[in-house]
Amino acid sequence: MTPILSVRDLTISFGNRTIIQHLNFAVDPGDNLAIIGPNGAGKTVLLRALLNLLPYEGAIQWAPDAKLGYVPQKIAADRRLPLYVNDLLAAKARLLKLPAQDVRLVADRVGLTPELLETSVGILSGGEFQKALIAFALLGDPNVLLFDEPTASLDELAEEHIYELLRDLQRERHLTLLLVSHDLSVVYQSATKVLCLSKGKPCFGPPREILTPETLEAVYSAPLKFYKHYGH
Repeated sequence: MTPILSVRDLTISFGNRTIIQHLNFAVDPGDNLAIIGPNGAGKTVLLRALLNLLPYEGAIQWAPDAKLGYVPQKIAADRRLPLYVNDLLAAKARLLKLPAQDVRLVADRVGLTPELLETSVGILSGGEFQKALIAFALLGDPNVLLFDEPTASLDELAEEHIYELLRDLQRERHLTLLLVSHDLSVVYQSATKVLCLSKGKPCFGPPREILTPETLEAVYSAPLKFYKHYGH
């Protein structure tokens, strides 16, 4: 199988500070890649490099048919602005020259009701706001979705609904997912591959090989007992 993404000898630096060094991995079509690691390990930086949003050394090669969608952890826009969900989606649809029907289709699919579409983004709940960002990413029919901690600020129930939505979308649309996550239980259950970023040597492989107490202790520099319930 030809990878949909191949990363070779990737190095990312800011001034004299190297964030990621000599990183190599590949993602196949349909994979669910979980990117884990402690704060400051470069997870968000990696996603931004994959989107060609910052300079890097090495090679990032996407397959010719790869169409990318991105769900950031947060957006820079002031949520106090009188910006409605429908405005956000319609603006991207116009940019991509998509029919208005596409906005309704993605909104329906992620569970954005007509009432929510006419709601200011500033008063959405965390789960509703995350659904709006997912709908935004789905416009243009991407086959690869990159998520930066999609449930970081959600309560447990909302988090469960978002992960269920992602699993359904992947199955229905044959998506490839790249997901930054701190929820190791979800990673263990859902990921097909795991990329650990840490200040030591990165590790990459299937969850059952990577999510061992020994590896997690080395990655997170935390006591072994903290991770015992993620083992085999």
